[in-house]
Amino acid sequence: MGARAISRKAKADPSGDHRRVVLAVAAHPDDIEFGMAGTLLRLAEVGYQLHYLNLSTGSCGSMTERAEVVRRVRRREARAAARLLGAQWHAPLVDDLEIFYEEKLLRRLAARIREIRPSVVLTHSPQDYMEDHTNTSRLTVTAVFARGMPNFRTLPRRQAVSGQVTLYHAMPHGLCDSLAQPIEPELLVDVTSVFGTKVSALEAHRSQKEWLDETQGMDSYVASMKRMSEALGSMSKGFRHAEGWRRHLHFGFCGGEDDPIGNHLGTAACLASGPTRQARFYVS
Repeated sequence: MGARAISRKAKADPSGDHRRVVLAVAAHPDDIEFGMAGTLLRLAEVGYQLHYLNLSTGSCGSMTERAEVVRRVRRREARAAARLLGAQWHAPLVDDLEIFYEEKLLRRLAARIREIRPSVVLTHSPQDYMEDHTNTSRLTVTAVFARGMPNFRTLPRRQAVSGQVTLYHAMPHGLCDSLAQPIEPELLVDVTSVFGTKVSALEAHRSQKEWLDETQGMDSYVASMKRMSEALGSMSKGFRHAEGWRRHLHFGFCGGEDDPIGNHLGTAACLASGPTRQARFYVS
């Protein structure tokens, strides 16, 4: 597949809301670094305030240590990674394998959305290899959708907020769904210039190297991330390292032509071309 330059024009928000606030919502500590951190760094270059939220503590990320020890270690690693990215860290909400699409967790996440008031949200692909990721995607979509609904009560209670939010889904691990069917990006972001910082942020999660090697067949979590970024870069026909995105359908979120990543990053982003990628921009 090839790529083409973004030609859509940035449109003024009719609400007059010009905030540049991006929130990354991922399942586990190190997920943001794998597939979202480069885009966060590029958005920071154009004036975005960065926010970093993992829903889970990472409590299952060890073959030898007790959960309470792992929680402390992974909290420390995630905070260090967020500092490297220049992002505000937010505390996780549940333990690993407890990310379910259920009411209490949805209300807690919705409260965070209302507190942060992002204009851009990055989260997992709706299709991925494990359900902590896919459930995080579903929860994030609904929590953002409910941001302006005063009759949806959050935990703790937070007032409904106005403003448009553009929601993007990252690429799944392996660039395919759980049945090994390929997932193609719609948008590619050049992360070559910030790749060193992205690697450093991922390396902050030192406890995960042995765990991922043993449980998920990643011979090196950094090498796995590099292979994925190079594969996405090759799709652009120009970027060495890239992160890929699919924009969530705009109804209830933002304007039909809104694409702040593409519009604000300019030549650092391109549209991935292909027969499945074109119709979206003609939905009104």
